[in-house]
Amino acid sequence: MDIFIYHPDILARYPQVAGGVMLAQGVTNGPTPAPLLALYQAEQQQVGQRLGDTPLSQVESLAAWRRVFRGFGVDPTQYRSAAEALLRRLTKKGDIPSINLLVDTGNLVSIRYALPVAVFDRHAVQRTVTVHFADGSERYSELGASEEEHPQPGEVVFSDENKQVIARRWCWRQSASSAAIAETRDCLITVEAHHDTGRQDVEAALRDLRALLHDYAGGTTTSTILDASHPTFSYPPTG
Repeated sequence: MDIFIYHPDILARYPQVAGGVMLAQGVTNGPTPAPLLALYQAEQQQVGQRLGDTPLSQVESLAAWRRVFRGFGVDPTQYRSAAEALLRRLTKKGDIPSINLLVDTGNLVSIRYALPVAVFDRHAVQRTVTVHFADGSERYSELGASEEEHPQPGEVVFSDENKQVIARRWCWRQSASSAAIAETRDCLITVEAHHDTGRQDVEAALRDLRALLHDYAGGTTTSTILDASHPTFSYPPTG
């Protein structure tokens, strides 16, 4: 079964994308255990020190995402990529609050590599997730809001086979229904890049995610990297 796909139109416009996709099954979620929380807080301190006074717009991976956002008509200073939003919070507030084990794991790796990492509850998603240009008919509910919205035509979204949007403006914000919660046992995790060394960074991020999930969440993981020549992640693997 196809789990995650980049639409050909996306790859035609953004052929440099490197998309890490991981299926984690049988994991345990809940409050972040103390050892992982300590790692997360230490990572925040290290990343903050490493960034120093460097403007986030000069971080290569974030600058690449800004260019992508502009490419589909979105102002990246109004709608920031998920990685930039996390790092902006860190540099301005000094810390990123703990949410739960799965979300904190994704955020830890996200700030480490300055790449957007999303954790989606698989039970909230109907079959295949496709990254594509929206036609405006898709449905979206934002985290913390109850009203249904529709993406702008031409906006890049993740949506499932029921036209439910699980991420808007590519990696700006995920939907309320797809968020990892205490009951989440199976999840789809994505980490994506557009910069020159993006593939290597995505590979490293996937390794770190796999190790952290193994140590703290249990379960099993299967992952791959998608690109213009390999646009589909299927499970069980084929071929």
